Formats: sequence, C-alpha cells, structure tokens
Amino acid sequence: MDYKLEVVTLSVQDVDRALAFYTGKVGFNLDVDYHPTEAFRVVQLTPPGSGCSIQIGKGLTDAPTGAARSTYLAVTDLQAAHRELTDRGVQVSKIRHKAPIDDWKGRWEPGLDPQRRDYASSADFADPDGNTWIMQEIGYRA
Repeated sequence: MDYKLEVVTLSVQDVDRALAFYTGKVGFNLDVDYHPTEAFRVVQLTPPGSGCSIQIGKGLTDAPTGAARSTYLAVTDLQAAHRELTDRGVQVSKIRHKAPIDDWKGRWEPGLDPQRRDYASSADFADPDGNTWIMQEIGYRA
C-alpha cells in the first residue's frame, strides 16, 4: 500500500496576498482557485516538478495563521534556487551546510557543502504570514 502526500494546507490571513506571493515570487503553479461563496475558497498551488501541492483559502483549517513550520522544498541546485527567489524579492536566509556532515549534531557552517552532498545544504524563507520553508539541496550535478 502506497501512502502519497498529496496536499499540505497552510493557514493564511489574506488569500490574495498569499496567492500573489506563491505564484509571483516563489514560482508555484496555480492549479485551482475555487470560491463558490464568500466564506469558502480553495486555492491549490504546486511547486514546479513537485508531486505534492499546497492549499490556502478560507474555511479550510482552524490552524492559526502562519502555523506551518519548516516545510521542505527539495532543489537540485540550491545556489540557483536562492538566486532565483532573491531576484524575485523573497527574503531568503544565507545558505548554510551541516558540519560535520558525517557526524552531524545540529551545527551549521556558512555556504554550500563543499562536496555538494545530498541533504547537506539548506536555506529558508517565510511567506507573508510566517509559514516557513526550508530549501534543501538534493541531487546536485555539476
């Protein structure tokens, strides 16, 4: 039996502002924007190349605004993804890597992992409501 993660619901205060952030700045694709009533709206967005989407809207969750923490986005080139998002106006943290990676106990050093190993380098950002994301490099090829 497969259990595939399909959608993660994020709580946001202003759906239109969040929609503009995720499509215009982060580059997610808009899949659905369904709002049959003033009290209910479902907006589904998918990161490029991802099999999992996010949903924002009205009447979807009772979670506090900005409650999602450390949702991971896997990227094959963290340096390029960092540059792309910052060029679009997203405030992204400096890139950091695990140290030492072979016996990691939570310490980070600045910059990319010198060997560009999978899961070693990351950077993070937040949406306008405080939901946080971690971009992690997996599958880099020179």
